Amino acid sequence: MDIDLIFKIAAIGIIVAVLNQLLVRSGREEQALMTTLAGLVVVLMILVQEISHLFDLIKTLFQF
Repeated sequence: MDIDLIFKIAAIGIIVAVLNQLLVRSGREEQALMTTLAGLVVVLMILVQEISHLFDLIKTLFQF
């Protein structure tokens, strides 16, 4: 696993957490929830791509 992937996910998490706190403190709870969900979707898309690459690697590894 590449360390850049961990840093990328951590950076997204930090940005989403800061935006969430700013929006909650300004009284915009709905936008804070949508920001959190958008961050979750972005991270899940990154993880799905990485899992796809992993399955392709496993498929080529066990091909005869």
